[in-house]
Amino acid sequence: MTDESNDPTLKSWVESAQGSDFPIQNLPLGVFSVGERRRRPGVAIGDYVLDLTSIADLLDEDWREDLAQPVLNAWLARGPRAQRTLRSRLQELLSDERFRNDVEEALIGQTEARMHVPCLIGDYTDFYVGIHHATNVGKQFRPDNPLLPNYKYVPIGYHGRASSVRASGEPVIRPNGQRKAPDSDAPEYGPSRRLDYELELGIWIGEGNELGQPIPIGEAGDHIAGYCLLNDWSARWPRYADTAQQLRLAAVASIPMGHDAHRLGVLDLYDSQPHAWSDEDLRISAAFADLTAGFLIQASQLSDQQRLNEHLERALQTRILIEQAKGIIANHHNISPEHAFDVIRKYARSRRVTLAEVSRHIIYQGVRPAVPAPSGQPARPRSTR
Repeated sequence: MTDESNDPTLKSWVESAQGSDFPIQNLPLGVFSVGERRRRPGVAIGDYVLDLTSIADLLDEDWREDLAQPVLNAWLARGPRAQRTLRSRLQELLSDERFRNDVEEALIGQTEARMHVPCLIGDYTDFYVGIHHATNVGKQFRPDNPLLPNYKYVPIGYHGRASSVRASGEPVIRPNGQRKAPDSDAPEYGPSRRLDYELELGIWIGEGNELGQPIPIGEAGDHIAGYCLLNDWSARWPRYADTAQQLRLAAVASIPMGHDAHRLGVLDLYDSQPHAWSDEDLRISAAFADLTAGFLIQASQLSDQQRLNEHLERALQTRILIEQAKGIIANHHNISPEHAFDVIRKYARSRRVTLAEVSRHIIYQGVRPAVPAPSGQPARPRSTR
């Protein structure tokens, strides 16, 4: 779907945007930092990153808190309408010369910026959706029947480790595991000797759904927050069949682990003797799998709540710092708290630092930003201590 934001005639006053990977029609949202400063949201334009925290006063007031966070979870959860509205506003700011003086100060060279994973990733699922890729892989195991009949009807996906998702440029750590050579008496432990990688399309999911309430296919697009390129690295270990024979595993069963519609994985059963699993074996195993899944879900929920509490605590501490700084500046210059906040904000923007950093300097280092004077009048004196 295209809209007016893809208009090829739209031009930006950022000269490097013309003909680049990031013209005004393509404004990818991400999280970056400069030096030791706090992570913050930004948008690529030409050879620059536009610091959204520095132009907060030019954006909708309702957006500012979400777009001041070091991750984009809260912002992306707003859904596609908010994304489109922000995109439209940024295009206006980056194309209209009236905003150039205010916005140009917030442009940071991409070579100075370090990019980060933009969200706290709760889960990662890898879908096996490329039919040519599936056929090529299938030929390695089933040369005469590479593509199983259900491939075109059943979505095939597997769970991945969300904790291993990294931003571009991070070193790849080769996984460790066990392997046993045919002529060895015992397995050895060490890094994988075979590692492959695949270029994939990553899809960021924003607005979620209630547990057990599927999202209709026709509404799936409303839950997609964005796209990225994903370099999927995989360790390749010796084929399981050979290892199973060496370990004398002759009977195998898998019991799904999960709660309602939420599946976490499977509980595998092994035996050295070939046999059919009894109903009693399967009932006991299913009960154990459900109990394990319950503990895993509870642990995940507690972890999510802890991260949320930490996030809210940081936001609260930042707000306290700003309120204290407002009071100090208001008293120092005998102005209203609202005017004091405007002074602090302009001071932060002029130095490309966060409001929290400026507030700390005001509270603990005695910095006193000057109050800009009306046009034609000298500015009030500034005391740094």
